[in-house]
Amino acid sequence: MKEYVGGCHCGEVKFKFNSDQAVEIWECNCSICKIHGYEHLFIKHDDFEITDGKDLISEYSFGTKKAKHLFCKKCGTKSFYQPRSHPGSYSINLRCVDEPPDIYKVVHFDGKNEFK
Repeated sequence: MKEYVGGCHCGEVKFKFNSDQAVEIWECNCSICKIHGYEHLFIKHDDFEITDGKDLISEYSFGTKKAKHLFCKKCGTKSFYQPRSHPGSYSINLRCVDEPPDIYKVVHFDGKNEFK
C-alpha cells in the first residue's frame, strides 16, 4: 500500500488515500461519467481523507438519488464521489490524482443500463 494525493482543478479541495501501486479502474457509460471521462478508482472510506477544502464541496444527486456526486464549488471539478455501485467506498477520478498508481485492468461498466 502507498499513500497518494489528489484534488480538484483549482487546488482548493485536496485529498489523500492509500492504495495498491497497480489498480483496477472502471469506465462507466452512464450520462454523468461518460460526459466527464471519469476513471473510477474505488477506495474504502477508511483509506480516504479530505485534507483541504471540505467546506467547498457541493453535492448533486439525480435519478435514484443514491449516488452523491461531489464537486468543488469554486472550479466545478468532481474529483471523487460516493457511488451507488460501491456504498462502502468512494470513487476517485484517477485523472485527479497526482502521480497515480499504475492501471493493470480496465472494467467497462454499463451504468447506462445496469440500474434501470
